[in-house]
Amino acid sequence: MLVIGDATAPDQRSVSLLVLGAGWTSTFLLPLLKREGVKHAATTTNGRNGTIKFRFDPISSDTSAFSALPSAQTVLITFPLKGEGQALKLVNGYADTHREAPKPQYIQLGVTSIWNAPHWQDENDPYDSSNPRAVAEDELMRCTASNGEREGGGAAVLSLAGLYGADRQPRNWVRRVIKSKDDLAAKGSLHVIHGVDVARAILALHQNFTPRKRWLICDMHVYDWWDLVQDWAMQTLVNPEKVDGEDFENQKELLAWVGELLVEKEVRALPRDSRLLGRTLDGRGFWCYMGIWPTQGRMR
Repeated sequence: MLVIGDATAPDQRSVSLLVLGAGWTSTFLLPLLKREGVKHAATTTNGRNGTIKFRFDPISSDTSAFSALPSAQTVLITFPLKGEGQALKLVNGYADTHREAPKPQYIQLGVTSIWNAPHWQDENDPYDSSNPRAVAEDELMRCTASNGEREGGGAAVLSLAGLYGADRQPRNWVRRVIKSKDDLAAKGSLHVIHGVDVARAILALHQNFTPRKRWLICDMHVYDWWDLVQDWAMQTLVNPEKVDGEDFENQKELLAWVGELLVEKEVRALPRDSRLLGRTLDGRGFWCYMGIWPTQGRMR
């Protein structure tokens, strides 16, 4: 979606932010960019809704697809790159078809699951460098790093916690991830970030770029799965007319499991202490550095 006039005119082939992959995140990001007056373009694999048709093929050596893309100050990669080679191929493909343009800076959307130690961690702590997504992100930061601060370019990563907002609600994940009492017993922490705040983080990094930096992005809450399951079950059970009979019985079962586990595990109250939750993420760093804070509050 080019928020410019004639895209074929010489001065209209450049944007401030190019979004490669206008998926769920873009439902929050594109309206923000429009409100803030940020000249942008976005791609989809089929060119829907006025976007640019573009599909990245990590196997093909043909770079012609990149010719459809405008030059940009920042290229946002929303889809996952994995393993060695993909990041380099994307960067080279874009560079080969935009030789006259300044080097762009790249932002890759990643995941917080690369920090998997069972204790407190922030973006400066060791991560699983063998994770295929981390491998590709590291390659992206390496292959765009030469003289990045002096000549433009470089790459940074926004490692996102669980995404929610609009019709994407964590309470709808429960029956997919918790099928038994044992499943619930094994559940510790949950970290999330609302789409509105993801969009704000992308814009902040675009405007205040940090080359070769991987940031951990969450809403600065550590949620306890037991606490959430209990709360959501109680909300359902006090409004039985709004759910079908099967769901009502499922919620009764979940509520009972939480109570039984509290007794069996000798947990006195919810939410559990962070020491009992395992992996816990400290998400203050990015927000503090950028001078902004999450706006969506505690997930309900």
